Amino acid sequence: MALHQLHDVIRRCQVIPDDGFKVEDYDQFQMAGRSCLEEGKTAEVLDIVTDEKNKEIVKSMGWNLLGPLVKIVLKKEAESLQHCLTTLKHVLEVCSPKELLVGLLEQIEDANVDNIAETITLLLQPLQTALLKLGKKKASSLGMSLSTVLNQISQLPVPYTKEQEEDDVYGLCQCCAALIEFVKPFVDEVDRSRESKAIVAENEQRTELLKFCMKSLGNPVLQSQLDKVPDSAEDPPLRHFAAEILVILSCIGESFPALLLHHLVKKKAEPGFLEEDVKYPMESLACLSYLLFVQHIGIERFPTVFSPVFILQFNMQYIEVLLKSSEESMLSKGLELYEKSLQRTEDNSLPMQLLEVKCFLSVPQDLVTVMTLCPIQHLRTEALAVFQLYIDKFDTEGKHKLFGCLLKISQHAGVQGYIITNIKNQIDFSLKPGNSNVWFSGPQLLPLLHLVLSLPEGPETDLLQNFDRIMGSLNLLRYLLIRDKEWDNHTGIWTELYKIEENFLKLLHTGLKMSKAHYEAEIKKTKENNRKKGPKESKAVCTLTVGGEKLSNVTPEMHLQVLQSAMFTFDLIESVLARIEEIIEVKVKP
Repeated sequence: MALHQLHDVIRRCQVIPDDGFKVEDYDQFQMAGRSCLEEGKTAEVLDIVTDEKNKEIVKSMGWNLLGPLVKIVLKKEAESLQHCLTTLKHVLEVCSPKELLVGLLEQIEDANVDNIAETITLLLQPLQTALLKLGKKKASSLGMSLSTVLNQISQLPVPYTKEQEEDDVYGLCQCCAALIEFVKPFVDEVDRSRESKAIVAENEQRTELLKFCMKSLGNPVLQSQLDKVPDSAEDPPLRHFAAEILVILSCIGESFPALLLHHLVKKKAEPGFLEEDVKYPMESLACLSYLLFVQHIGIERFPTVFSPVFILQFNMQYIEVLLKSSEESMLSKGLELYEKSLQRTEDNSLPMQLLEVKCFLSVPQDLVTVMTLCPIQHLRTEALAVFQLYIDKFDTEGKHKLFGCLLKISQHAGVQGYIITNIKNQIDFSLKPGNSNVWFSGPQLLPLLHLVLSLPEGPETDLLQNFDRIMGSLNLLRYLLIRDKEWDNHTGIWTELYKIEENFLKLLHTGLKMSKAHYEAEIKKTKENNRKKGPKESKAVCTLTVGGEKLSNVTPEMHLQVLQSAMFTFDLIESVLARIEEIIEVKVKP
């Protein structure tokens, strides 16, 4: 039935001029052709399509068969596969490139998620052929094609391990390899045009290729594992894809330094800056920086004239972008880029003036967020190591200012305690012979000491929540009283002792009394309640807040243990405080 309908449409259209076909002619040809293919009449359709008498009809209408042909080819049924492949090849040869372009992109865009990779690898070569036939006026069509393909590829899961990358179950690596082959002739055209006078068409094509490279760097490259495989001569597929993207950028005339410095030097007020942001997305440039300075892909094309400090400075904007992400792959790359950028600089070399650049304080805050809130243990550990590396790179004045700023802006007691330990280490170093410096001794040190030796909220400070900070402060004070003799007083601690006793030790005593009284009353109340309750009631659960943290599903027995643990913490603080007061008493005795 469908075959008869197709013959009828063909006979009717044979007597109509090729510019006289109506919409219903196209619809009937498409419906009849699809039905024939679905009914398995693939050989008959091939005969009709390749019949010389039907050449003009196929030239005008044949692209409408792309959908059903692709659908059957993807099924890979032996009895119809070869007929459909031959039909598809013929349609691609005779039809208008503009109509083919629309039809091919429609098939790629409508591909089922399970068939994305197969559809793309099947149609990229025909799509390339159609685009090349468009001649000079193909830039916008090329851009649309690349955007469509990348949007579909972005739906494919990115391999997490090298084994997954080798298996390539979802076909992402296969698509990336095919995509590189797809763009090569268009890259070659732009590369050749650079040797002659600039032509508008090539400039537009260059822009579309630049957008393609930037989008590819954002996804899938930024999401991929890009390390080299030890003892392997060949790069893994996705690392190879990343390297090819950088080759394309070079071929179309993009300078890596100009790209990485783009957001630092461009003027936001200039017309069309939104278009510039589309061409130069920050995540993509962050990926480029990672490839260059961590993986050393394309580093031979990056000039060696830039100082390590300058490279660190422009990389900070990209580190910030990566560290603000919640994705493991981006966080990991941000930490690696941060570490490698710091390692290029010498210890104690970064000047204090860098801290006047916004990102030199905002990026450490992002690093602290990773250290304290990231659910992935190894990333928290790496973040802490990078945090210490960052501190080590500043000169003494820079460290002094950095410590003060971080203490003021950090809300995490553990981080504050860590900074205080670093301050203690710097003071210890400066007190050794030959290491004296003005920033960790004498008048310059005192404001920092007063900042450390204080309670954030006076006697009402939550001592449990601020335990790490308080213990760090007490240990620093104890160290100073023992290490810096009162007759030397290099740090000025003995001169300021009366202020510290009044503004820190006295308030801490008051806070301890208040906290211990509160928890002693809670313990007494809990024990009385447990005695009054029966065996079943004593197993009931509740929610408890200790040190700012909520503990759920807490039994009365656990409740009591938590309260007793808090009392132990207060005793620990009190014991260190008592030791400090003993030292003071002994030192000040006449």
